[in-house]
Amino acid sequence: MPSRRRFETRAIHDGQEPDPTTGAVITPIYQTSTYVQQAPGEHRGYDYSRTANPTRTALERALASLEEAEYGLAFASGMAAITTAALLLSPGDHVVAPDDVYGGTYRLFVRVLQRYGIDTTFVDMTEVAAVERARRERTRLIFIETPTNPYLKILDIARLSELAHAHGALVAVDNTFATPYVQQPLRFGADLVIHSTTKYLGGHSDVVGGAVATSRADLYESLKFHQNAVGGVPGPFDCWLVLRGLRTLAVRMDRHAENAARVARALVEHPRVTRVFYPGLTDHPGRDLAARQMRNSGGMVSFVVNGGGAAARRVASRTRLFLLAESLGGVESLIDHPASMTHASLVGSPLAVDEGLLRLSVGIEHADDLIEDLRQALET
Repeated sequence: MPSRRRFETRAIHDGQEPDPTTGAVITPIYQTSTYVQQAPGEHRGYDYSRTANPTRTALERALASLEEAEYGLAFASGMAAITTAALLLSPGDHVVAPDDVYGGTYRLFVRVLQRYGIDTTFVDMTEVAAVERARRERTRLIFIETPTNPYLKILDIARLSELAHAHGALVAVDNTFATPYVQQPLRFGADLVIHSTTKYLGGHSDVVGGAVATSRADLYESLKFHQNAVGGVPGPFDCWLVLRGLRTLAVRMDRHAENAARVARALVEHPRVTRVFYPGLTDHPGRDLAARQMRNSGGMVSFVVNGGGAAARRVASRTRLFLLAESLGGVESLIDHPASMTHASLVGSPLAVDEGLLRLSVGIEHADDLIEDLRQALET
């Protein structure tokens, strides 16, 4: 059962008890590929590290606790986690996903899964009625991002879960932007929660990983089988790095959100910015829903620069503290031009991102310095 202790305590203790052999406070890195067996087929719970590894076990237990789930599974990347979740589907099945989705997820659904007879319909999922219209007899998965990437739309997990379950479909929520500190989708009816642990959970831009959490034993058993059969698992050092990041997740997310709110307000006031996307702004259409689903508004901000793609690229190349790079969720601030970077796979599709859009991963530096950096980039 999920622990009753508060999040900040669980992030440091659950799944991370002192090593019983040495008393080490920090979970050891079990850098081994195989394990001695007492007799053929008789072992202490570990026989080969693709199947299980003690450092990975610690991470999986910690992740499950933070999502208030019964089970957690760790993967080599966020896309490995999504792909393994997609293996719950069969040829002929249908998926409904947001029309505002991460480019890598779009690429998987359209260029990979479609080849195996799994079709996806992309709709504006802020309108539950649009999801209902897109649903088919063979719809087996409602895939949700909230906040979405990169427009930061807020989707109603509870209503979408209710709709999906009424028709026998599963609900998977990519919770990467929010993290389990800010939002816990299983509490609102989701069946699966997915993370790129590369991002906020790792928190230091030094590891690539993914995760899935669930409280359904049947889904866990299937996912666990596919995790081992397909083999997209993280190494023990990668697991250790994510465990290290989890310990400070709560305090980091508070600072990320505080800084992001200040950056968003400053951008709203800038004459060269035509639109700002941030769930904490009073005019954000999902603000009230975000207040119900989320602890805070998160650390991601997107905005449109007056002048289109050329102007946006100039701004992105002139920041000094905001580093021009893909990814997000590290302690340092990053700026991204989605149309040519994280969402380039959408170019030429109906879901192509506005060329003038920039996405910020607001770090934990001093907010005043970050605002000054953006102002000088916008004004030079």
